[in-house]
Amino acid sequence: MEINDLTPAERRVWEAFPRGEGVDLRENPDEDASEGHAWGPERTIRAEVLSALLLSGTAAEGQVAGLNLRGFKITGKLDLKYAVIEHAIRLRGCWFERKPVIGTPGVPEDADEPPLQFNHAQIGTDVVATNLTVHGQTRINGATVGGQLNLDDARLLAPGGTALHAETLTVGTDLRAMRLEAHGRVNLGGSRIPGQLNLAYARLVNPGGVALRASSCAIGEVWLRNCDPVQGAVNLRRSSFDLLHMPPETWPEQIRIDGLNYRTLAPHLPAEQRLPALEREESGYLPYAYEQLAAAYRTVGDEAGARTVQLAKLRRHRRTRPRHARFWGVLQDATVGYGFRPLRAAGWLLALLLTGTIAYSLQPPAELKAGEAPDFNPVFYTLDLMMPIIGFGQESAFAPSGWYQWLSYLLIVTGWILATTTLAGVSRSLQRQ
Repeated sequence: MEINDLTPAERRVWEAFPRGEGVDLRENPDEDASEGHAWGPERTIRAEVLSALLLSGTAAEGQVAGLNLRGFKITGKLDLKYAVIEHAIRLRGCWFERKPVIGTPGVPEDADEPPLQFNHAQIGTDVVATNLTVHGQTRINGATVGGQLNLDDARLLAPGGTALHAETLTVGTDLRAMRLEAHGRVNLGGSRIPGQLNLAYARLVNPGGVALRASSCAIGEVWLRNCDPVQGAVNLRRSSFDLLHMPPETWPEQIRIDGLNYRTLAPHLPAEQRLPALEREESGYLPYAYEQLAAAYRTVGDEAGARTVQLAKLRRHRRTRPRHARFWGVLQDATVGYGFRPLRAAGWLLALLLTGTIAYSLQPPAELKAGEAPDFNPVFYTLDLMMPIIGFGQESAFAPSGWYQWLSYLLIVTGWILATTTLAGVSRSLQRQ
């Protein structure tokens, strides 16, 4: 292409490229690029000019060449598939007449082709696409970004479809998408993000479908801080995160977390606020989900929270058993909280001891053999009835009658139940340790 063929706007870009200088044609910093179709020739550059610069342009001596444009209308088709680009590209607040193609799409352009795609692209530096607006699917499957992928303030609009298709994406540091507005599914399945997946303040909307799919991913930190409640399901199956920052109010009504592994969970909240989310797993009761949550509380030293989660796990498991098999679990829960509430047994024992002591003080039982019985003691008599192992010689020497006899039966049975459930709870605690 001859330099004489360039328009004034194109000439400015041509002369700025060898030095990596920016060209900004915006009327104001808050200008809306969605109105770019109405921009005139003074703000227009042909896609073929950009291609010529990126494929054949050279740097000025001692400078780093690069394409850095703001507020341009780009006509024609920017087609860089299979191309090797050695220069930085920054196109902010620009409007494209036709769909740009970067990478290896593998399909001809038609009405169903994603508007923006760079499948399997190898990018050695950052990709900055802040304030990006795409009507249709953004497809970056299998792409490798050496630095950061920045989608802050982007609007990806594909209602009922897939807004961001980024399966097996690999980035060198972070995927930033703060204040992202996504209508349609965000699919990050199998992605590798060693730093942060930052979706703070994002709005994810896909009612009736999956709003966020991040299954089989390996991600350092996942941030969903200060987000609106996700509208649609969240699928995090078989993924591994070092940190998951997701408040309870952000979780949707349907989640898929089978095999999800995370080391810490933020913000740190009482376990009672985290447990309702586990009830939303579409597969039903998942023992591992409770174990994982308990482990997260232990990681931060919150043993009380971990015990609360373990107790909730056993109660949830009880609901999955046949009706006739739940009775023993109910007894263990009521008496010692499955071993996580040992003081509850002490409370039951104290209440029963007090009841028996008062009752037998008012009406001492008769001696079995007159003159041979020891002095009656209502406290030790009650303990003798309740404790099946230890004997104080009171129970064998006295015989209550009437309703006092029925009270003795109640104390004996209750003592056996408390002793058995306490031993079972202690055994379970020792096995966990």
